Amino acid sequence: MHIGRSSLDVGEGEECLCVSRWISNVMERKVSHLDLRVTVNWDDSMPASIFVSKSLVTLRIEAGNGACIDVEDVFLPNLKNLHLDCIAFGNGDHSLVKLISACHVLEELVLIHVTWDGYLNRSVSSKTLKRLTLRCEDCDRNPDSVSFDTPNFVYFEYADHVAYKYEISSFDSLVQASIACTCKLWRSLVGNATELLKRISNVQILYLFANTLEVLTFCCEPIPVFKNLIHLTVKTHWDIGWESSPALLKNCPNVETLVFEGLHHKNTIKCEDVDGCLCKSSEEISSFLSSSPVKILKILKFGEISVYSDDKEKQKQVELVKYFLDIMPNLEQMILCYNARIDEDLKSRVERLVTRGSSSKCNVQLISDNISEPIYPYSFDD
Repeated sequence: MHIGRSSLDVGEGEECLCVSRWISNVMERKVSHLDLRVTVNWDDSMPASIFVSKSLVTLRIEAGNGACIDVEDVFLPNLKNLHLDCIAFGNGDHSLVKLISACHVLEELVLIHVTWDGYLNRSVSSKTLKRLTLRCEDCDRNPDSVSFDTPNFVYFEYADHVAYKYEISSFDSLVQASIACTCKLWRSLVGNATELLKRISNVQILYLFANTLEVLTFCCEPIPVFKNLIHLTVKTHWDIGWESSPALLKNCPNVETLVFEGLHHKNTIKCEDVDGCLCKSSEEISSFLSSSPVKILKILKFGEISVYSDDKEKQKQVELVKYFLDIMPNLEQMILCYNARIDEDLKSRVERLVTRGSSSKCNVQLISDNISEPIYPYSFDD
């Protein structure tokens, strides 16, 4: 029997029966890779046979309307990669636990917009799992609990509301993480975000979304020290302040590459305080930046401003770049990635910086973002 790849892309309005027949036919052929993208009625279940296969190595299911999954019988002994998008589970988190436990060699799990009855409890347990992507940011409630028992993680991408409780056994093998945390109930929950960061504090590569910076601003507990971190990317946003940025950067004593995705931030009272904000020179900010270990500083979307900003915003970005260039002693390379539509005045100001920087020990590069490197420059080939 031939073992190969099969895929199906069914549009809205086609009968679920057609999908079921196609899947049953494919499973009889013992395919190793199945990519299923369908739009069916939300209360229709995917055929149970899709989760009983000795041959499947990769399974991807993307259902536009959140199709239900029946996991009464599960047997996927050779499945290494499982990707579920817009899928609904019944029976609380028991269905997901049952599904994962039946995948004895699972290495990568992607859960995007996945819901289930009692979905406020999220649990992932697997001794073989190396890569996990969990995105539940579309939900409008904070989960009751989130637990991970995944001792062999190397990659973790997490986007969710802050949970009431985290139970994490060990992330000792973790190398790269991306965290996007939001919170609906600030006073009672923001401290838990720090608990999550403590568990991933041994990472080497970290991407933090702007909403995570906002959560950290309201945390009562100190930000953990990321002693192994060598590459940090911070995504910024117009409506979020930089209050937590200084404390975060202070606690990254060995970071060599720092990436800002945009130089956007909301002006807050911190911007006028005597201890200053990252956006302006002050004694405290100067103190930790002057001992910064960063060797490579990259700024993506340089020169981008909101429709409500004026020319002063552009000048602030130039001044901030000059400040970094003057005060960070270990900088060897500064890369400014600008949008192709950047105005000529700003471009000329930056080009003067490039000329100035090139004459010092720091090499300054101005690059169109059409050809710049991706945000994640690392990959893992297991």
